[in-house]
Amino acid sequence: MPSKNMEAIRLYREILRACKHFHWCDEKGEPWNQLLRKSARKEFEEARYERDPLLIARMLVVGRQCLHDAEKKFGTAQKKIVDRITDSRIR
Repeated sequence: MPSKNMEAIRLYREILRACKHFHWCDEKGEPWNQLLRKSARKEFEEARYERDPLLIARMLVVGRQCLHDAEKKFGTAQKKIVDRITDSRIR
């Protein structure tokens, strides 16, 4: 079974990979992928020295669930966009 440290690193890397899919900018003109990367880094740095194993496990579970939810919503939205483009080409 991997250590909590390795699980955290794996989750962090998965989050960074998922951030690459967000290409558009926010209302200030800053790319969302950069904002999401900064936010992830900040959260992982804040939790870096946590020693309570239950709290660490909870953070990993919640982090993984949030990533899964975000990827699912992104996939659904992207499918809708592709379907809309396909429908407009067929007409």
